[in-house]
Amino acid sequence: MSWLIVGTIPYEGFPLVEASCALTKDSVRLGDRAVRVVRGTAALAAAACLTVEVLGIQPPTVLLAGDIGRGDGSTSVYRRMVDRVGEVNERLIVFHYLMPDVRWHDRILMALEELAEKPVLVADAGYMYVAKMSGSAPSYDLFTPDAGEIAFLADENAPHPFYTRGFLLQEEERVPELISRAYEHENAARYLLVKGRSDLIASKDGILAEVVEPCVDAMEPIGGTGDSLTGIVAALLAAGKAIPEAAFLAAKTNRLLGSLSNPTPAFSVADLLPALPNALEMALSH
Repeated sequence: MSWLIVGTIPYEGFPLVEASCALTKDSVRLGDRAVRVVRGTAALAAAACLTVEVLGIQPPTVLLAGDIGRGDGSTSVYRRMVDRVGEVNERLIVFHYLMPDVRWHDRILMALEELAEKPVLVADAGYMYVAKMSGSAPSYDLFTPDAGEIAFLADENAPHPFYTRGFLLQEEERVPELISRAYEHENAARYLLVKGRSDLIASKDGILAEVVEPCVDAMEPIGGTGDSLTGIVAALLAAGKAIPEAAFLAAKTNRLLGSLSNPTPAFSVADLLPALPNALEMALSH
């Protein structure tokens, strides 16, 4: 399956790049450019590259640009997506860190929905926010929020995560309630993979599965582990797994990264990724 990862990286001046990705020791290589794996879209792409090696499928194409919060890189990515949407042959598109812009989002989604075969659409981070802000969340197949982000999806009045009601201050035990509320107000994708101390796979029918083990406390402060989870589930979808199965396997694999790596809080997500092939094999074997 041909598939695409769309996002930005926090490097000023990094140009718009569209290329197949490969993983080197601590970087993702996109054509003749290398992006260091720290967190964000680079971590997502790195996890995806390792996962496809185990699964024996083709790596994704990655479309990204540098953006340090000014929106210029995001705009260039949005514009390229609009320009190329008529030639889209990807069956899966994963949207990640982009500055939320409802107008650009709506242009892209409208064009995708006019295709003879609409791709499977996955959104995380900033693009998940803009999908909800535009009122188009049900058009997506999978969102991968954390416990704080599900609070934003659950708040039917919040135009941006900054304005989410006091849900953000509540206990994680309320996450199933917030999932239900997000679906009630049509602010969720067909499926949700909610990241937290307990990872939950859900749909409008309720909680479909829960992944709680292994639980490695040192994983909590390591930035980028949510990005790696999205990369793993995307690659499993590209391999043809159904969304609930892919989400369950990805959550299990991401947790096994911790138990196999024996991390400390000083670890980065790049320190965890060498364990990904073994972790995925373990998850697939059970």
